[in-house]
Amino acid sequence: MAGKAFDRLVSIMNRLRQPDGCPWDQEQTHRSLRRYLLEETYEVLETLDNEDFSELKEELGDLLLQVVFHAQLAKEEGVFTIEDVIEGINAKLIRRHPNVFGDAVIDTAEEQTRNWELLKKEEGRSSAIQGVPKELPALLLAWRIQQKAAQVGFDWDDIADVWAKVEEELNELKEAAQSGNPDE
Repeated sequence: MAGKAFDRLVSIMNRLRQPDGCPWDQEQTHRSLRRYLLEETYEVLETLDNEDFSELKEELGDLLLQVVFHAQLAKEEGVFTIEDVIEGINAKLIRRHPNVFGDAVIDTAEEQTRNWELLKKEEGRSSAIQGVPKELPALLLAWRIQQKAAQVGFDWDDIADVWAKVEEELNELKEAAQSGNPDE
């Protein structure tokens, strides 16, 4: 398993951040590392697009380094540790797969997707689009919002139905404005 190799990576990152470690690594912050996290993510996507699986191994390593780096910074700040990150994702995967780790019956990928979104909502997401990163490029952001909206039935095949929904929502907005109750 990856346990020893992963522990070594965490140890190396810790060593780089020590006073006698690497000056560049010591100067980094969550904010200064943002561009590297994004760059490494795009490099992973490019290797997937190119189906270059030998390069994918290296790029995934670079992306993993970013996760470990941010976790090291958080540990130094007393916010959380890499163990907390791992335990959090373990708990989330178990919680969101009740068909595997519980008694729920889910037969299709579509049912799993709907159930995943339902569980996210139960976990405190008040909106179907909550959690879609605002930093996404505009076209990708629009696509993700539409994808999320479609999962909750906000999708139509006919433009006339779209306009009918827009008019319905506009009328609701007008009624709320006239009543003076913004929560309506």
